[in-house]
Amino acid sequence: MKQRRFGYGRGRRAAALLLLPLLLLLCLCLSSLFILLLHGSSAPLEAAAGGVDAQAEVEEAPLPPGNTRVAFLFIARNRLPLDLVWDAFFRGDKEGRFSIFVHSRPGFVLTRATTRSHFFYNRQVNNSIQVDWGEASMITAERILLSHALKDPLNERFIFVSDSCVPLYNFSYTYDYIMSSSTSFVDSFADTKAGRYNPRMDPIIPVENWRKGSQWAMLIKKHAEVVVDDEVVLPEFQKHCRRRPLPEFWRDWDRPIQTGLEEELTRRSVTHSAWDLSSSKDRERRGWHPVTYKVSDATPALIKSIKDIDNIYYETENRREWCTSNGKPAPCFLFARKFTRGAGLKLLNSSLIATK
Repeated sequence: MKQRRFGYGRGRRAAALLLLPLLLLLCLCLSSLFILLLHGSSAPLEAAAGGVDAQAEVEEAPLPPGNTRVAFLFIARNRLPLDLVWDAFFRGDKEGRFSIFVHSRPGFVLTRATTRSHFFYNRQVNNSIQVDWGEASMITAERILLSHALKDPLNERFIFVSDSCVPLYNFSYTYDYIMSSSTSFVDSFADTKAGRYNPRMDPIIPVENWRKGSQWAMLIKKHAEVVVDDEVVLPEFQKHCRRRPLPEFWRDWDRPIQTGLEEELTRRSVTHSAWDLSSSKDRERRGWHPVTYKVSDATPALIKSIKDIDNIYYETENRREWCTSNGKPAPCFLFARKFTRGAGLKLLNSSLIATK
């Protein structure tokens, strides 16, 4: 069963289908949160995410002062199976231009016993929650990460990373790519599939503002603050978002879209996922999740195919997004998922991903 259609293009060769700009989460309803928040909210945004202890701190090793940083926000189940891959990536920075925050299960601590990279020691947030796939708890977890990262005034960019992600380029290239953009990168596209939207959300979340997309977003500071301060959109998700699809209802797609912060977004993700799995003979590669790359998949051809992608076509909006960085044509993706530990180590040992 084909869950999501999208297409990537290389050069000027057409590639079909969907993926887009201003959103964050996954669940059937949840995948529209960032889009809705960054469209703008009608109510004042004052408090931080519910349940987030504003005084909680994450212990971090001292970093050189004065450098604008990218905050890497890891969402993990427990351990970080690709910590050695990220260790090599972070070693490429000698100027303290990054910070790390990890949301794992409550009570889990990153120590010498649980991670092989000193970069992750004590980087876990101390007020994590139990996260269930397809539920609003994922949004809360991401807001917790953002609230911690925003305490460091040097953090200017905030990127969500899964525990199965690998970096495709070295740190310097990744940093320059991210910092050269004045917009957030948020996957977002018009969602026409039955059952995604719950009409009970109206009028707080009107259907014309409904979008779908990936949770793996990169936010500028302004937008990170909007997400953390929201008291309007998330409560509606918590009330109405469910794993089971809801009945289809009438949509008027000709109604104008509310304007807000959408013009400040680049409507794509910088993290690659392979969703078009309908033709796979492997049952494990079909379903609600993107394909998981195993050791046998981790080849030069795979990495090259991902790095060569320079445009994305969004079928529901008949829109092609040509990827740029600093005003020049550039690869679309800086990261890729989902890689097993063995696959990630193979990439690292074979020098298939750049670290220096």
